[in-house]
Formats: sequence, structure tokens, C-alpha cells
Amino acid sequence: MRYEIYGTVLPSVDVWLEPGEAVFTESGGMAWMKGDIEMSTGTRGGFMAGLGRKLAGESFFMTTYTCRSGTGLVTFTPEAPGRIMVFDLQPGQSLICQKDAFMAAQEGVSVEMYFRKRLGASLFGGEGFILQKISGPGLVFLEIAGDVRDYLLQPGEVMKVDPGHIALYEPTVDYDITTVKGITNVLFAGESLFLATLTGPGRVWLQSMPISNLAAKIRQYIPSK
Repeated sequence: MRYEIYGTVLPSVDVWLEPGEAVFTESGGMAWMKGDIEMSTGTRGGFMAGLGRKLAGESFFMTTYTCRSGTGLVTFTPEAPGRIMVFDLQPGQSLICQKDAFMAAQEGVSVEMYFRKRLGASLFGGEGFILQKISGPGLVFLEIAGDVRDYLLQPGEVMKVDPGHIALYEPTVDYDITTVKGITNVLFAGESLFLATLTGPGRVWLQSMPISNLAAKIRQYIPSK
């Protein structure tokens, strides 16, 4: 399998498949394709697996695209302006992602629910109680709104982040929620009442534009009547 990403603000990714190779995505995730490609749609793991993906922001059904002969092409596009990120996950390697981050992946990659363990992080963490856990082995394509910056946190190193800007992080990173101190900061700083504390070791990826911020900005220009 090979791939190439085109574009910047509104990117697309071409995935070329050789005979026997396959890639899967959520229902409706494919933009266009060509070649001898067979489509197969199902719950991918059964009812409970489909329900878990639904709660984690993906579709109940998944569609697999398998190349039968020659070289096939399947193209995927994101749902909002931003970045397409690609990870080649090794066996047992995982990423914890925001809801709806999954775009497509090779066979062998699993997408499942991930529950935040701390109640405070669950209630005030920006993305709710349930996230996505994506595990290897295989290539996985993620879609993240806005641009993305990554940081490698050393053991014990802490970064405080507006929760909505957390795109994904490695499972070794500890995630918790802290309140903003000072009444004037709470009332007049214009920031969230809660900040996420990410503690290393591990890598974190932060997005410049959460989709909720984009939606709120657009909402200002939508007529109320």
C-alpha cells in the first residue's frame, strides 16, 4: 500500500492498493475510487464494537475497500479544514484521539472506545467521557481540524492546555483537569474555566482550531430568522 496527500487547508489523500490489499473507513468516508475495488460494509467486530465506535464519534458500520486485480485507487477527504495525519502503528502501539478523528486505516488496525478514568477529566475535558483508542499494527489516517503541533513531554513535564485543543496523545501521557485560579482570571481572561494538564512522558499533538470554535464563529454570521 502506498499513499500521497494533496492540498493544504482542504487536503485529500490518495491510497493505492495492490491485489489483496484493503483499507477500511466509516460509512460515507470515501470520496472517489477507481480500479477493480470491492466494497464490503459491516459492523466490523459485531454489534458491541459498532456501538462503541458510534459512541466514540464514528459510524456504526464500516466499509472495507479491497483491490481484486491491478492497482486500485481510493481517495479520502476530511470533513473540515485541517490536516490529514498518517501513523504507521506497530503491534501493540496505540494513540488516544479526539472524537471523529479516525479517517481510514489498513486491515489490522482497531478503532474502539476509550474511557477517561478521572471524573473531572471526563466532565470538563472538552471532548466528553469517551474518546477513541486506535491500535496497530498498520497505517492509520487521521483528520484533525486546523493545523497541528506536536510536543514530546519528558517524565514529569507538564503542559497546560485548553481542553478543546487536544487532538491526540500517547497512552503514556497522564491527562487531568485543573481549574483556573483567581476570580479575575475566571471572569475576564476569556479562557475556559478548566485547563487540561498533560504530564509526560509521551508525545502530544495539539490543534490550532477545534471544530467547535469554528462552528461558534460561523454561527455569529448565520441569520437567526
